[in-house]
Amino acid sequence: MSLPSQDQLQLRAHFERAGLSVEGVCDQLSSLGEHWRQTAALLEDLTPGETDILGQMMPTLRARAGQTVIEQGDVGDWMLLVLEGTVDVIKRSDSGVASRLAVVKAGASIGEMSMLDSAPRYASCIAIEDVRAGILPRAVITHLIQAHPAIGAKILVKLTQLLAQRLRNTSNRLVKVLQHQEPDYTPD
Repeated sequence: MSLPSQDQLQLRAHFERAGLSVEGVCDQLSSLGEHWRQTAALLEDLTPGETDILGQMMPTLRARAGQTVIEQGDVGDWMLLVLEGTVDVIKRSDSGVASRLAVVKAGASIGEMSMLDSAPRYASCIAIEDVRAGILPRAVITHLIQAHPAIGAKILVKLTQLLAQRLRNTSNRLVKVLQHQEPDYTPD
């Protein structure tokens, strides 16, 4: 199964407008090796066969160094699994000041929040070096839940875990920032 043809065309058109290349699917995703699957948190609970089923449903995106793969403020119902390369995650403030949120490497996933809730992208993701990524649209997860419930459930659980970990990390950073901004409270 791949995406329905209309969905494929819309996804391809979106990336082509951004100057990015979409080619084929992530066939034989498990061939990247057991170590790679352990590095890719999204895939770590999948068997090699399940990984290949998922890969057959994920179009492959290619970006050159310097290209934006996700634009802050855009809307999209897909996420990316970085297969090769490194991506800079940048958040621009309303005044245009850019802050680096993260640098992600092969195995990381990006864009999960918007894939799940269709809200505008929170940050931009820019290829630091040439990037190859698998595109995981919400429609594929919906299909997996229906046709391969074990795979769909594993992916949803893993996405929940990844988002919970990011929320925990963000909360910890916020507490540290607030502790530096506020004077220590001492009761009378």
